[in-house]
This record gives sequence, C-alpha cells and structure tokens, in this order.
Amino acid sequence: MHKHKISAALITFNEEENISRTLDKLVWCDEIIVVDSFSTDETVQICKSYGAKVYSKKFNGYGEQKRFLVDHCSFDWILSIDADEVLTNELIDEIKAEFSKDEIPFQAYYLNRKHVYLGRVFEYGYLKNTPILRLFNKKRAGFSDRKVHETVEYKGKKGRFKNFFYHYTANSVEQINQKKNRYASLVSEEYFRKNKRVNLFILIFKYPYTFFKEYFIRGNILNGYEGYVWSTYIAEYSVLKYLKLIERRKKLR
Repeated sequence: MHKHKISAALITFNEEENISRTLDKLVWCDEIIVVDSFSTDETVQICKSYGAKVYSKKFNGYGEQKRFLVDHCSFDWILSIDADEVLTNELIDEIKAEFSKDEIPFQAYYLNRKHVYLGRVFEYGYLKNTPILRLFNKKRAGFSDRKVHETVEYKGKKGRFKNFFYHYTANSVEQINQKKNRYASLVSEEYFRKNKRVNLFILIFKYPYTFFKEYFIRGNILNGYEGYVWSTYIAEYSVLKYLKLIERRKKLR
C-alpha cells in the first residue's frame, strides 16, 4: 500500500455513460471527491455507489469548479482526473510505487495522456503521449481560474511518470459539435472579459492554417479518418470562438 494519502478529484455533469469506467480505476485512492453540476441522469448515484463524496455546485467555468473541488479534498495530494479519462493498471502501479517511498521527491507530477477519438487510439503525432500536470500537492500547486483549458500552476521542479492514461474525448460527431460549441462559448466569454481584439485579416487564414498544422505538421494525417475529423474540429474551434466574441460585441451596440 502507498504511504502518502491521495484524493481522487473529479467534476461531473451527465456522465453516466463514462463515469463507471473512470471510477473503476480510482478505487485504490484513499478517497474519491466529486463536484457535480446538477446532473439530470444517474451520474451522482453511480458515484455514490463507488463510495465517492459528492458535492453539488453550479458550473461557472472549469477553473472555478476545480478550485472548489480541491478545497473539498481531505488530503494534500490530489489526483485530478476528468470523467472521460481512465488510468491504466501500469500507471496505477507506478503511482503506488512512488507514493510508497518515505519521501516523495517532487511536489507535482506529469501524467502521460493518450488520445482516444471516435473509438480510435491515436498512436501517431503529439496526441499519442501528451504530458499533463494532474498529480500535485495542493499546498504547493493549484488550478488556474480560467473558464476553459484550466491548468495546474506550479513553478517548482516536476516529476513525470512513464505510463499513461486514456482520454476518451468524443464518441460521436454530435458530441464533437456539442463540445466545440460549449468550449467556444466559454472562451469567447473570457476573451470578452479581457477585451481581446479580433483581427479580421488574420481570422480569414485561421481555419486553413490551423487545419494544416494539426493534420500535417502535428502528424494527425497518420491517425486515419479520426485524425482528419480531429484536425477539422480544432480548425473550426479556432475560428468559432472569435465569431462568438464578435457576436457578443454586436449585442452591445
């Protein structure tokens, strides 16, 4: 058994299709803390069946939600996992071994994330093995307050595990479009608050440039049809968030 206690921390909203798969790989943690945004499906009941402590909070952005989540964790060490992410047994064993030491050498750790999109595991390009800071001591690190694409902020030296976890990002084109629209709305709100400007000339070339970078330069051409769909999604999102920002400004006129 590991010597240093770990709180597994998740935020949820209508995740009944995914959450059991995620929680199955978190039962080894010393507690599971969930902050739910008033799900209307069976998410909360499923979480409680795994012994999780569930709190409810209105969603006002990912950063705020995850800060609230960390505040409700009993232990200093936080393992932050999303409801569509699943640890591998190899990564679990590696974490347990590290946390069985008398002294933990780092205060924050990168976990390697492997992209799964429309059922395909991406084995090529940058998405096959992306380091992301997800295991940290909350006395030394914490989440940014960004509404979307929040990150764990820590300036010290970080460790990195060799093994990975899976990120099941989308199961259908409909789900892709829902995520794209939701993220673009949140980012446009943040841009609006920061008074970010839009350069129409640059925006015209945003889509083709982003698609080319994502599909060819970043290697998603090797990930088949799913790599093409992902590259299209990223290109559309890169433009949509600015179109939503323009729309917000027009409403004020």
